[in-house]
Amino acid sequence: MIRVLVVEDQQALAGALEIAIDAQPDLECVGAVGTVENAVSLTTMRSPDVVLMDIHLPDVDGIEGTRRIKASHPDVRVLILTGDASPGLFAAAAAAGASGFLAKDSKFPDILKVIRAPVDKNILMVEGEPLRALLQDPSAPPHGGRESWAGLTARELEVLNLMGEGLDPRAIAVRLVVSLHTARGHVKNVMMKLGAHSQLEAVVVATRTGLLPGLRKPG
Repeated sequence: MIRVLVVEDQQALAGALEIAIDAQPDLECVGAVGTVENAVSLTTMRSPDVVLMDIHLPDVDGIEGTRRIKASHPDVRVLILTGDASPGLFAAAAAAGASGFLAKDSKFPDILKVIRAPVDKNILMVEGEPLRALLQDPSAPPHGGRESWAGLTARELEVLNLMGEGLDPRAIAVRLVVSLHTARGHVKNVMMKLGAHSQLEAVVVATRTGLLPGLRKPG
């Protein structure tokens, strides 16, 4: 039985995660809290194996929450829930001890897959797929190598750069002075060409191929 603690201040999402986890025969949700302070306290009391940690919390952020939990409970795996796809987030979370990243709009099967993933300090889980040495070997070719991203247009490369800054389609539309529909179309095309299932995964793939940071047109 894998024991899971949910740290999420959006009550609807926290409740949905709790129900989804408890519905699994091999998983148990030991609690759902909305602050890092309560998360640290409950980790001590309930000894979870895995902590699902939101980034934006009302007391301190999930990076600091990860750091505090890992400092006192180093064997606990912390998985980051986020809508922020910036490469800087991956570096900060990994440095704090996080072992996985999931977009907040991930499907429940993907979340459950990452919760069940075997512990491996050399693997970061993103959207249910293992991305080995993301931060240590950014040149490693994912999803079949250069062919998966060589078709990006100049505009799509620009959009990818903004995705790397953590901007969502609405913010990208404002930055580029285009319609939200157009921005969403560009984001969708970028994801498709990178073989990614979310904006979060697209940024990870681009980071590993060397497109981010220091975006450049592939030649």
